[in-house]
Amino acid sequence: MPLKAFRGPKVWLWRWRRNPLKRRADLVEAWVVLGAWLLTVLAGVSAGLVAARSVEHGLAGERAASRPVVAHVAARVPGNRPAHGHTSSGDQVWAKVRWTAADGSARTGQVRVEPGSKAGTPVTVWTDPQGRLVSRPASVAEAAFRGTLIGCLVGVSTAVVPFVGGLALRARLERRRMDAWDTEWARLGPQWGRMV
Repeated sequence: MPLKAFRGPKVWLWRWRRNPLKRRADLVEAWVVLGAWLLTVLAGVSAGLVAARSVEHGLAGERAASRPVVAHVAARVPGNRPAHGHTSSGDQVWAKVRWTAADGSARTGQVRVEPGSKAGTPVTVWTDPQGRLVSRPASVAEAAFRGTLIGCLVGVSTAVVPFVGGLALRARLERRRMDAWDTEWARLGPQWGRMV
């Protein structure tokens, strides 16, 4: 027989109301449900906030350590410059560039530039404190977006654990309650038949 056949209409907070028929198992289940919900919310929010702050802090550190430097294209880049004057990063090609690091040493590296760029064309590159090329750091808005996105993902992922644990524990308690009910019914059911 399906379990739902024994359930009546949904009544909010019924486990917390005074009732002479309320069993100890009902109260235990009420505390399990409340604890699981609180743990789900607290764990999810806490983990999400910690992850978001960590990502934003890491990206702020990258932004503080990176420096924009003007580099120059080392040799003419093959290809034609687009007629409209600008390209998307997908239209750009790799080229060798030269720049001077903060310590005065000459550096070279590969970056993406517009096709058809002439030798000596200035290009902005990003370097670390040692003068090595790094990717452009995330802006404050990009860092906030990434932090929020990762924080939400981590928060939801973390909240799933106590939520599923609470559901499993509640299902186990309900199964035990149904087994106890079957035992009681097996003991008292035959007595009802004699009285009728």
